[in-house]
Amino acid sequence: MGKPPNLYCFESTTELAKNLRAYVVSAQNESLGRHDGFRVAVSGGSLPKQLGAALLAEPTGPDDIVQFSKWEMFFADERAVPLDHEDSNYRLVKEELLDKIDKDKYGFPQVFPIDTQYLDDVPEMADQYEQLLVKSFASRDSVRIPVFDLLLLGCGPDGHTCSLFPGSPLLRETAGWVLYIEDAPKPPPKRITLSLPVASHGIKIAFVAMGGAKKEIMSKIFDTEEGRSLPCGIINTFAQDRVTWFCDTAATEGVQFPSRKASLI
Repeated sequence: MGKPPNLYCFESTTELAKNLRAYVVSAQNESLGRHDGFRVAVSGGSLPKQLGAALLAEPTGPDDIVQFSKWEMFFADERAVPLDHEDSNYRLVKEELLDKIDKDKYGFPQVFPIDTQYLDDVPEMADQYEQLLVKSFASRDSVRIPVFDLLLLGCGPDGHTCSLFPGSPLLRETAGWVLYIEDAPKPPPKRITLSLPVASHGIKIAFVAMGGAKKEIMSKIFDTEEGRSLPCGIINTFAQDRVTWFCDTAATEGVQFPSRKASLI
């Protein structure tokens, strides 16, 4: 039996951002030591705002520099909408993070948005996005699952993550890297998403969950057998201590699973 996920609970968004930064920069530095690059997948929702608050801060020393020029940034899921649409995860990340990076100081990541010529053909959009992964991670013949250096994910109020929803047949997919959905239970209905095997195989996986609206689902995910079958719970169970949750006190109110109050810094 492996070690359980790490659940961190912070008193303020400022403390959460500082610790999220420390975690991401540490993951980056370890990755650069392995292969001189940093392959990251990001989600949308409230995550990009927290990511911006964490990564745009001034570094505290030479080991705290975000080397964006070494990043390859993919999207853990995306909606089949134009890149400037209000529902676009790319737009969120662009507004909260990418547009604010000091390129002269820190460089700029290589960013991989969806190909919008396939907005009306989400199966093809998923295939095209999978090909981007193949080019970055090597051919499917030699790599069974692409292993991101870091996955930065959110948690929906129903326990979904990426665009993997509770009870979805996509949760049973074992071969595909990028899947499509045309009837998502929340709008917009057409989306692509990393598959569950890809989302759970990251070297490091971070969830960010904040606010009192999350406390019910957090209790379910961490404290009940039913919660272990939700997408977030499945990743917790499979990836174990490769998973770290960054939460505020409102999101973890009532959670029995032991949370860590200590700082990562």
